[in-house]
Formats: sequence, C-alpha cells, structure tokens
Amino acid sequence: MITAGDEYPLHQTSRPVRDPGTERNLYDRFFFNGYTRDASVYFAVAFGVYPGRNIMDGAMSVIVDGVQHNVRASRLLGDDRLDTRVGPVRVEIVEPLRRLRVVVDDAESGFSADVTFTARCPLFEEPHYLWAPGHRTVFDITRLTQNGTWSGSITVPGGASIAVDDDNWLGTRDRSWGVRPIGEREGGAMEAPPGFYWLWAPLNFDDGGYLFDVNEYPDGRRWHHSAMWAPAGPLDTPVEQGTAEYDFHYRSGTRHAEHFELRFALPSGPRTVSLTPLYNFYMHGIGYTHPQWGHGCYVGDDVRAYDVLVTAEQDEMSPFNQHVQTLVRATRNDGAEGIGILEQLIIGPHAPSGLNEILDPHP
Repeated sequence: MITAGDEYPLHQTSRPVRDPGTERNLYDRFFFNGYTRDASVYFAVAFGVYPGRNIMDGAMSVIVDGVQHNVRASRLLGDDRLDTRVGPVRVEIVEPLRRLRVVVDDAESGFSADVTFTARCPLFEEPHYLWAPGHRTVFDITRLTQNGTWSGSITVPGGASIAVDDDNWLGTRDRSWGVRPIGEREGGAMEAPPGFYWLWAPLNFDDGGYLFDVNEYPDGRRWHHSAMWAPAGPLDTPVEQGTAEYDFHYRSGTRHAEHFELRFALPSGPRTVSLTPLYNFYMHGIGYTHPQWGHGCYVGDDVRAYDVLVTAEQDEMSPFNQHVQTLVRATRNDGAEGIGILEQLIIGPHAPSGLNEILDPHP
C-alpha cells in the first residue's frame, strides 16, 4: 500500500517505505513530464538517489520550437538523502502525493524553471515489477504514477520566459524505487541475450486519465502489464483496473510508432483510444541510456552540463535515440480528445513486431 512516506527518497528495499531491509544496488527516483494542451512545449525531469553508489543526480529537458534543451547535474550523495538538491536542480515535496515543485536555476547557461505539479487524478499504484532473466533479478520495483497540472515559469537560453498555468498545462509524474540496472556497466558473463521491450502511456483527458504499460519477452509473452482509469476530481476516488490490448504500427525504418491504438477492458466498460504521434522527446536528455550521464554514474562531485539538440535532425536508429517519449494526441471512441505520451524502448528481437536482431529497423 502506498502511503505519504513513500514520497520521500528513503527506501531500503523495492517495497513501500514501511517495509525495512537493505539493498546495495538501490535507486529512488522522481520523474515528471509536462506539456501544453496545444503541444507547443514539452518538458521532462528526472531526479535520482543511489545510496549504494553514493550518488544523487538530476536533470531537466525542455522542447520548444523544435529544440531540446538539456541541463544535467550530479553530486556525491553524502549523509542527508532528504536534501534533494543537485547543483542547479532541486525537487521539493510540497504536499505528499498531491503537490511537488521542481526548481532549476542554471546561471551558467541561462536555463531556469520554477514549476509546481498539482495532482488532478488519484494515483495509479502500478503492479510490482519483477524481472529476472537468466539467474539474477534485474528489476524489482514499486512505482506510482499520477496525472496532474502545472503552474510556474520556464526560461530556456536565448528565449523569453514561458508562462506555465494549470489551465493550459498537463502532465504526469511518477515515483519509483527498488532495484534496476544503474551506474556503470557491470562486468561478468552475460546472463541472457540483450533485449528489452517497454511501452508506457499515461494519458490526460478532461474527465480523467488512463495509464497503460506493457513489458514483453522476445516471443511476445508479457512479464508486466497495467491498464487503469482514474477520474479527475477527489484524490481518494477508487481507480479502475482492467486489461488492455494494443496495435502498434511502426514508422517504416524505425522502432518508433507511426500510430498506436489501445483497447481497454475496464469495469465501467470497454474503451478504445487512438494515439497520433506529434514529436519525440529523447530520454537521454535527462540521463536515460546516456553514455556519460547515465543514472547513478559517477561523473564527479558537484558537476553540471548543458547541451541542445534539434529533434527533427536525430537519427532514430541510433542506439542513443531508441528510448523516447512521444507526445501524442489521444482520441477516445466516444469522441473525447486528450493528450499524453507514448514511451517506447525496444531493444533486441520481438517476434510479434517482426524484429529479429539487436537493432534492426521495422520494414
């Protein structure tokens, strides 16, 4: 059961904070994304605590006018895990499970942000993640996900301040903790052939939010799955849990979606949601799969970096660019329009998709 204490990065196991224990390769992470209703601006934040590696790192990326601005920071963790500040990046828990604040003040680059997330739907407590290919546990994770609104402001280098207000900005945040691959690559013999199939889609509609995720083995069998609906309004309203099937239409020559359809089976009845991709956010901007600034990697004490990329110029078959969150328009079968993201990371063979190698493109 998720409690208010789980908001704080104090976990010792992959279970909720009230369950004691120890684990060397532990992580504790905040993730956020936000976007305008007209899809003109997108941002994402990752902030992680890695007590077994004595590291804390944080990053924020903003896409505006087709340019992705990335600020990253890392420091030694030290003794106080509740001091959630890394260089110019900090996360504040204003009200557990309801309101959180992200502040970035990178004077060197001119990148700044002060944005507050306010929950608009009850949280999704995702089914526990446990993945143990070969002879060892790779994932042992608890995660909560919540849809909400944003307020505040963002400034990117060379640009004017962008106003962020609850009426026009939506997004999602998650808190996860447990055991997963972090830091530098480990040595030793390979336990299993490399491969990972991951889809995650939190979606915002005016009347509430959906969450879909699936992890599959190369033959298409699922090892994790969730399909949920949370109505907008009081945060103690029960969340509907069900199942979902999906159709993934690949963009030729890539491993990313050209179109995606979800078919939810929920207690309140079936729903079909069609997703139309708008543009990609490249997750290495906030550390995921980054060759230097990967989560939990040691890059020095109290260090930061800033860089930019043009989203339309990215090679989508580069290993560096496989992990994306695609901003999508969502259309429900009753005509309701929404917006959200489809996160995709597909490495290695996946028989249902016709993918046979470590990184062959879809025909």
